[in-house]
Amino acid sequence: MEINLPPYEIKLREQNGRRQIFDFLRRRYVSLTPEEWVRQHFVHFLIEQKGYPKGLLANEVEQKIGDKKLRCDTLLYNKELRPRMIIEYKAPEIAITQRVFNQITVYNFLLHVDYLIVSNGRQHYCCRMDYEKGEYTFLQDIPHYTEL
Repeated sequence: MEINLPPYEIKLREQNGRRQIFDFLRRRYVSLTPEEWVRQHFVHFLIEQKGYPKGLLANEVEQKIGDKKLRCDTLLYNKELRPRMIIEYKAPEIAITQRVFNQITVYNFLLHVDYLIVSNGRQHYCCRMDYEKGEYTFLQDIPHYTEL
């Protein structure tokens, strides 16, 4: 799968006829889907290239709105363990459209974070929320952790 993220030392295995990739945040092997391929590369990119602390990132975080359960692909927490950033992944062949942003916005109604990122491994979009002005700004690049 061609993606626009740096390589890292990937751990793959096959179990019961299914390919799996090691998720070092969840500390276990998970099914290797195109979306998971993007997630694992993006998380390593954040930690290794952008200085994000491994201990403040979590994958597949479940949230509840009434009876409905939502699952955030990746969350970045601040040091007080409040969500600071939501990251949503799509498979490389999935175009990033308004519908994808609508999905992450639903999560943000609940979490009220400072940053939203959407990536399909080829294109990455990051926006900073400004709740006082009721607007958001798309950033040119994914910020380094020290710039958040």
